[in-house]
Amino acid sequence: MFSVKPMKPTFKSYLPPVQTDVKKTIEPPIRKVEPKLLSGEIVVNEVNFVRKCISAESSQDDLWGKLICTNFKVSFIPQDALPKQKSQLSHLLLGVHDIPLTCLEQVVTVNDTKGKKKVLGSNQKLKFNPTELILYCKDLRIIRFCFGEAGPESAKKVCLAIAHYSHPADLQLLFGFEYQGRRYHESKEERVHSSNPRVGLQTPIFDRPSDWDREIKRTGASEWRVCSINEGYAISPSLPEYIVVPVSLADQDLKQYSIFFTDNRIPLWCWNHPNGSALVRMASINDPLQQKKTDQRVFTAIIKSHPQRSEVFRSDLDKCLPNIQDIQSAFFKVRQICIIDPFEESEERWLSSIENSRWLEYVRAFLKHSAEMVYCLDGKNASVILQEEEDRDLNCVVSSLVQLMLDPHYRSLIGFQSLVQKEWVMAGHRFLDRCNHLKKNDKVESPLFMLFLDCVWQMMNQYPAAFEFTEAYLTVLSDSMWIPLFSTFLFNSPKQRAKHLMVRHECTVLLAAWTHFLKIQWNRKLSKFFNLYCMYLIV
Repeated sequence: MFSVKPMKPTFKSYLPPVQTDVKKTIEPPIRKVEPKLLSGEIVVNEVNFVRKCISAESSQDDLWGKLICTNFKVSFIPQDALPKQKSQLSHLLLGVHDIPLTCLEQVVTVNDTKGKKKVLGSNQKLKFNPTELILYCKDLRIIRFCFGEAGPESAKKVCLAIAHYSHPADLQLLFGFEYQGRRYHESKEERVHSSNPRVGLQTPIFDRPSDWDREIKRTGASEWRVCSINEGYAISPSLPEYIVVPVSLADQDLKQYSIFFTDNRIPLWCWNHPNGSALVRMASINDPLQQKKTDQRVFTAIIKSHPQRSEVFRSDLDKCLPNIQDIQSAFFKVRQICIIDPFEESEERWLSSIENSRWLEYVRAFLKHSAEMVYCLDGKNASVILQEEEDRDLNCVVSSLVQLMLDPHYRSLIGFQSLVQKEWVMAGHRFLDRCNHLKKNDKVESPLFMLFLDCVWQMMNQYPAAFEFTEAYLTVLSDSMWIPLFSTFLFNSPKQRAKHLMVRHECTVLLAAWTHFLKIQWNRKLSKFFNLYCMYLIV
């Protein structure tokens, strides 16, 4: 018999041996993914197994998690908790992956397999199952989610929910009116006479005579007084209830003149130079027959308020600066360059595209014109009247920039906030329309406040030690426009604001943006809002 060697096994297993120990086979539980909700915030729809695309070049850094739509925001919650970075500026109301619904510009759904794409609006139907969701944001972000592993019906429902809730049919459907958080309501005694040391650093709201009196005293405007003829918005709905006028003009005369101005907006005092020159803003006069007579009376009163009886210089901003449509068109082009069109050209080509948008040209035009008004007030010792048809757009930008250039107080953080409150919020800038919070009329949308912040940023870069606040503060302030919890950037006029803030004679819970910043302002050493190298003392 032949001796046969045993054959070697040819099968090789690539699987690990079966574990017999039960303890070793138990995997750690999957982290429960739940959103952080504010009081009054509810989850409308959600979908699991969503991939958030971080980089367009590679999917290596993409995140997996749950996509949620609430009545306030779009929230993505990663399955794996990310390590906290101490250097980042954390938001008190929003997470890293949260987007307020009012910040959404467009909601776009895509089906790659069918080659279909649709921009969703409110109450629209979606005939295909989306494989991708693209959110274009008003703050120039573009965010992309993929539904490859998610349930198709769940993905469709969450897309439709985001589109619906980002197009509210009425102002009171915004989340701010549902928010059940801390009430922003203080009595007059608490604000003016309180012994609390923080009251002195609160931002004045300019909704009462005492705020205006302090501003008159601070600037030395002895020939100007607080007038209450618009109490209850009896004269004009777009003016504050209390305004500052020349001492030489009687209330009865002001009531008589008001009917000749657009929306009855009589001239508004903004600021006084130490040399006695005044900065005034006013709307156009509707009646050509009354224009010369009314102009003469207004000019005479302003001349009398000057200690040297200097002449008054008037600047018609409608004739020398770009209009709101031009500004919106330029901003739209910048947005196309930055987020919508994939730009793979050279740096020189990119810079030329930015230049062709004319946005920087308009920023320069506003800064240049403001500097010219500064020369009139400071160099020529002349009072200045800024005139615009409605006195609610271009005047807001120029009057603010002039005061920022001339008065160090407005370059402090509290001073800057009081400037925005006085020249934008209380002066009747149409934040609701210009920001298009309700997405009803694109024709009236225009980023005037964004233009102003860009002008301020340009000044900060030229004079970095002259400002107490930082670029981070301007960024957070810009983001606050799209958070519908703040009454500051939500309304078109003081009257509309007062109407919606009063429910059954009680103040609603809508906060002023300045209240949100109060806690951060106190921790000066740690706050990224403060410029530690500022050479000016807080006035």
